[in-house]
Amino acid sequence: MTASALDPPFVDEHALTVPVPRDRVWEALQTYVHESLVAAADGWLATVLGTDPPGGFAVGVVVPGESVELVGRHRFSRYRLVFAVADAGEGATRLSARTYAAFPGPHGAAYRALVIGTRFHVLATTRMLRRVRRSSVGRS
Repeated sequence: MTASALDPPFVDEHALTVPVPRDRVWEALQTYVHESLVAAADGWLATVLGTDPPGGFAVGVVVPGESVELVGRHRFSRYRLVFAVADAGEGATRLSARTYAAFPGPHGAAYRALVIGTRFHVLATTRMLRRVRRSSVGRS
């Protein structure tokens, strides 16, 4: 992926090691992305934020077996979330999530302080990774 002037800036990256082969993690990641993130029902928070797409994320660029990019925007931010899988040796897989986001204007700055400054984003991203790991390990 190449960055352009319109891409939101890098925020952070979180990763963990999954003790199963990469193809199993990729399969679990695809299921999680499509069932829990892309197809997410737009609830009250999505209405308040004005998310586009309504569920908060749309699939952007996919490199099969390697990475999937999710994109979205709302009243206070535009963002990308890039999940990646890579071999970690001895049959394990490194699963990572990189966040890119722009928070324009004073309302965006306040939203950034609320979400990034309180570490809510870290907790949410870590939870996503753990759910994929749990699903990967449970697959046979």
